[in-house]
Amino acid sequence: MNLFPVVLLLLCILCGMTAALGLAVWRLRYQEQSMDRAARQIAEYILNQQKGGIECNREGAMYRLFHEVNVLVAIADAHGDSERRAREFLRDIISDISHQLRTPVAALNIYNGILRQEAADAATVLEFADRSEKELDRIQSLVESLLKMARLDAGTITLEQSQENISDLLEYIRRQYSFRAGQEGKELILEGEEQAVLSCDRVWLSEAIGNLVKNALDHTDQGDCILIRWHQSPYLTQITVEDTGNGIHPEDLYHIFKRFYRSRFSKDTQGTGLGLPLAKLIIEAHQGSIEVWSELGRGTIFTISFLHQADAGCFLPCKTGQEDGPCEW
Repeated sequence: MNLFPVVLLLLCILCGMTAALGLAVWRLRYQEQSMDRAARQIAEYILNQQKGGIECNREGAMYRLFHEVNVLVAIADAHGDSERRAREFLRDIISDISHQLRTPVAALNIYNGILRQEAADAATVLEFADRSEKELDRIQSLVESLLKMARLDAGTITLEQSQENISDLLEYIRRQYSFRAGQEGKELILEGEEQAVLSCDRVWLSEAIGNLVKNALDHTDQGDCILIRWHQSPYLTQITVEDTGNGIHPEDLYHIFKRFYRSRFSKDTQGTGLGLPLAKLIIEAHQGSIEVWSELGRGTIFTISFLHQADAGCFLPCKTGQEDGPCEW
């Protein structure tokens, strides 16, 4: 009987089993090395020695596990970045407050010293008491603006939006500043459709537009005009605050919405540098946008735009006479 074929078959089976066993051992060692490498990467991540995830560009249960670990790492990174930004924001706010309060507080100390020295001089006492009152008003305005901006940045404010008549809202703002405008020999004019309405938080939007009007008063001269106009289409509401004042230097146009930015060309020394940034924050919280055009010697135009939602219909009176739903134009 020829046993050679049987021996050969057994040898082939043995070789195949040996190869399979060797492959399995190699596979187990490879997986063990991958797990060790992943464990080191996770340990380094925990110790903040590196950022990133585990390599998982192959198929298999182990790599699916690695992928889920990477998802957790990404979530942790996002939370870490958010906390870092919050800490930086708080640090910057504290730094800004301390820096901005230093000047008026120093002025108050000087004024109080003069008042003590000149207590017998009634005219001097009245003069520096008036200056002290202005510095206190400046501190109050600064703190209130910073708190409003901090609340908006932190997302802790819920806008109480309702349908507001734009003409009434802007007339309210005009009355707020009409006394100052009259004292300074400037004119405030409103121009727009009386029926137009807008979904907004009346208090906050009045604050934003009022800051634009105040900015226009700060940078205009006697005899200048400030025009507040509004226009509405089925898809867009625009409100503009236009003045015939000094204009903004081209160097400043890209910086005017930065907090505490003060132009080297500006004659305004009493402003806090927060009015325009606060207005921008409020308008953007209403899902709107603000743009500025200016030319030296000709004036400045701030344009606020609100894009109507597709399902909100239009805010203008309908030609068909219907009160609700899309209008026919």
